[in-house]
Amino acid sequence: MKFISWNVNGLRAIVGKGFTEIFKQLDADFFCLQETKMQEGQLDLNFEGYDSYWNYADKKGYSGTAIYTKHKPIAVTYGIGIDQHDHEGRVITLEMEDFFLITAYVPNSQDGLKRLDYRMTWEDDFRNYLLELDKKKPVILCGDLNVAHKEIDLKNPKTNRMNPGFTDQEREKFTALLGAGFTDSFRHFFPDLEGVYSWWSYRFQARAKNVGWRIDYFVVSSRLADKLQSASIHSQILGSDHCPVEIVLKQ
Repeated sequence: MKFISWNVNGLRAIVGKGFTEIFKQLDADFFCLQETKMQEGQLDLNFEGYDSYWNYADKKGYSGTAIYTKHKPIAVTYGIGIDQHDHEGRVITLEMEDFFLITAYVPNSQDGLKRLDYRMTWEDDFRNYLLELDKKKPVILCGDLNVAHKEIDLKNPKTNRMNPGFTDQEREKFTALLGAGFTDSFRHFFPDLEGVYSWWSYRFQARAKNVGWRIDYFVVSSRLADKLQSASIHSQILGSDHCPVEIVLKQ
C-alpha cells in the first residue's frame, strides 16, 4: 500500500506544471496534499478510482489540505477539534479499518519567530490529538511538519539555528512526538543518510545546489514500523518548492 505526501505550494499553479501526469505516475493508494491555497469550487480536479477530501482555510489563497484515496474511509474529520487551530485548513484525518491517516500542514513560526508561541501551543495540542487516536488504532501522519529535526536534516544547520523550522523549541517538540511512540519513517531506513531534502528555497538557486531542508515526513506509530516496506523522497520531481515523499506499507 503506497502513500504519497506533497506540499504543492498552490494546487492551481502546479496543475499547469504536470501535476496530473505526476499523480498518475506515482499511482498511490493515498495521495495527501498540503498548502493547496484554494477555496471550494476553485478547481475541479478528479481522478478515476479516487475519492477526495478537502479542508480549506477561512483566509483565501492560504494553507489548505487534501487527500485523494482509492480506499473508502470509515470516517473523515477536519481539524483537531480545537477552535483556535481549526480555521486554517491544516489537518484532515481519515479513519480506515486498520489505521488513522492524517495529513497536516503545521504552522510556520514565521520571520522573527513571531508565531513561535502559537506553534508551541499547536505542537502540544496536536501531539495530544495524535496520542488519543493512537489509543484506538495505529496512526500514519504525513505532511509538511515545518521542522528539520536534526542537523543532518538541513544543509546549513549552524547558520540556521534558531531560524523558523530549526529552533531548539520546534526540534524538541518533534523529539517529544517520537518519544511518545512514533517513528520517523525515513530515518527508520536511513538513519545516517545526508544530503536528502524535501524543500528548497526559490532563492539563490538553492535546489540546483541542493541547499535544502527535510521538513516533509511520514511519522508512524512505532508498532507499524515493522510493516514499513520502504520510504523515499522524490527529489527529482519538480513543480513546487517541496518534493513528494513516500512510504510503502505491507498490507
